[in-house]
Amino acid sequence: MKLNRSHIIFFEKHLRFLVQILFALLCIWIGWEFIQFVRYFESGASVHFHERPPGVDGFLPISSLMNLIYFCKAGSIHPIHPAGFFIFIAIILISFLFGKSFCSWFCFAGLLSEKLGDMGERVFKRKFYLPKFLDLILRSLKYFLLAFFLFYILPMSANALKAFLDGHYNMIADIKMYYFFANISTTAVVVITLLMFLSIPFRGFWCRYLCPYGALLGMVGLLSLFKIVRNQKSCIKCGLCTKVCPSQIKVDRVAPFVLSDECTFCLKCVDLCPVQQTLEVRPFCGKGLALSKRVVALAVIMLFTGVTAFGMLSGHWQNRITKEEYMVIYQLKDTLKHH
Repeated sequence: MKLNRSHIIFFEKHLRFLVQILFALLCIWIGWEFIQFVRYFESGASVHFHERPPGVDGFLPISSLMNLIYFCKAGSIHPIHPAGFFIFIAIILISFLFGKSFCSWFCFAGLLSEKLGDMGERVFKRKFYLPKFLDLILRSLKYFLLAFFLFYILPMSANALKAFLDGHYNMIADIKMYYFFANISTTAVVVITLLMFLSIPFRGFWCRYLCPYGALLGMVGLLSLFKIVRNQKSCIKCGLCTKVCPSQIKVDRVAPFVLSDECTFCLKCVDLCPVQQTLEVRPFCGKGLALSKRVVALAVIMLFTGVTAFGMLSGHWQNRITKEEYMVIYQLKDTLKHH
């Protein structure tokens, strides 16, 4: 069937959502495979053994960050949760190109937060914003959380990092994370439910105020090669870009490009701009060809898959923990503490 212009416009409009859904399905598949892996140990090795999906390392950002710092200090990739190292590298590289685009193109929590915000706008028929002083205070929380982790991790020597990464707690951090949700406490349910409810009137509450991962990517994104550039001469000051921005950025006032740690490169402002070549994705210097949404999508997908594929081909993707070691540590899981 031949695609006409209306089909192409529809496809481009929903391109980011398609990428989000595909990545969400990948996460769900990884989660299901991991559940099958854990069931082997729960059964005392009485059921068929399923290989652990390495992609679950992507849900261990602290371990991945420590592995990256260990690599910088020791010059080698630690064999425990190595896939997380490459996933983390891919996300950082994407941020150096297109800001914190991972948050709006790939992140499962970002997708959920976005849809809760959409629901809020449909229900209330308006947008809610916190007072500026309160918004500023709360936005600093995610940076305090990030600083807390970096304060303890960055000064660690290579030997200290190795000792942690070699430890039993880190070895089964993925299993402990799984049981946090599988046997979730009442307190955790209340907190998660509260965050979800707050995300309905206040779009992206978790992402905007509490996510330390987003804080890190936002800082890296300030140095990104590509920015959303506004042509001040052709801009008609309609304000549609500012109105549609989920990050509350005054896009119609930026000169000449969006420079914000909150910009997730969702490109909603570019999509909605009524004047051609007024809002475009261009290199930081403002010179060079403008990138279409399709090119941005292709670039982030290829960079992510390229880096992870390199990890697989290099032999640093699979965990180096045998199922026998997992079984021994699994039986000790309730006694393990994070030091």
